[in-house]
Amino acid sequence: MPSKTRDFYEVLGIKKTATQEEIKKAYRKLARTFHPDANPDNPKAEERFKEVSTAYEILSDAEKRKQYDAGPSMFSGQGRQGSDYGDFGQGGGGQPFGADFSDLFGNLFGGRRGGGGGRGRESSSQRGQDISVAVNLSFEDAMKGVTTKIGVPKTIQCATCGGSGAAPGTRPTVCPECQGRGVTAQNQGFFALSQPCRRCGGSGTVIEHPCSTCRGSGVTQALKKYTVPLPAGVRDGTKILLKGKGEAGLKGGPPGDLCVVTQVAESPVFHRRGADLVVEVPVSMTEAALGARVSLPTPDGRVALKVPAGVKDGTLLRVAGKGSPGLAGRQRGDLLARVKIVMPAGITPEQRELLEKFAELRHDDPRQGLPGWSD
Repeated sequence: MPSKTRDFYEVLGIKKTATQEEIKKAYRKLARTFHPDANPDNPKAEERFKEVSTAYEILSDAEKRKQYDAGPSMFSGQGRQGSDYGDFGQGGGGQPFGADFSDLFGNLFGGRRGGGGGRGRESSSQRGQDISVAVNLSFEDAMKGVTTKIGVPKTIQCATCGGSGAAPGTRPTVCPECQGRGVTAQNQGFFALSQPCRRCGGSGTVIEHPCSTCRGSGVTQALKKYTVPLPAGVRDGTKILLKGKGEAGLKGGPPGDLCVVTQVAESPVFHRRGADLVVEVPVSMTEAALGARVSLPTPDGRVALKVPAGVKDGTLLRVAGKGSPGLAGRQRGDLLARVKIVMPAGITPEQRELLEKFAELRHDDPRQGLPGWSD
């Protein structure tokens, strides 16, 4: 049980000159820390929470605080039902205080703000779920952009009841058990805990005459078809968002969104590197040595590529602006031609003789000067 002698200001960790806002702020911080729902395996936390709640109940009330400041010892005596805080730990007739701390907690522990007597409650409407749909397309279509049609099975607002869930000519009524609050309170000693109403499930309303089409849910299943423009340059995993085309909301809530995810097939010719495209360019030994002009494939057709004399295997030759189209206004990428020198196979005796003569004239030693290769 809480200490009989501990000062309430000390319990909340505040000065005796604290304002009501400072008292409330201190209580909120301590209550969040020691709330039983946040400490299910710590019985001491519950006792601390009761102590903090009692201190707040007294100091947050101007009249009780005035009496406490006048003589705090009067609060340490035994009260009804053996409370360590006397009558200030209990309401009239030995009952716990009916204080509703939901305004301080909000939704922290699953409670809803508001209550009877004209106070507002949370809306029971819910936003619809988002939907993700994959679309397959070829590499060529990804480069030029296409418009495709997709079918999406989803929930839509019931046309019979307009999404209310109630039969035509009727409407949901205020829950008689929670009076529209969506929650019911249970007294737990020094404090009151709120939980969702069992009758209405927390919505605050009940449907006495459910719609025969949707059976009270407010939504039905349907296959909706959409035309989706896929811009040039989409890659594998690009997401196209269609706002408001997802699942229907419940109880009049807004619909979710539809996310179209592209799945682009790999190209046998090009490899993507961001917005750039890499293409392998096979060149013969003589083309690499003497230089050449080759016809290079691009997403937009073929272009001429100049291969410089003496080019090395693996060299990247850049063709500006011939890569993937840019998305969202970005600049188009480049085409990177990777040189691959192809050695001749199956040479004739005459070709061998010419190569040997060439080697005698060049006296090339590619290992000359390399670490570990010098004599």
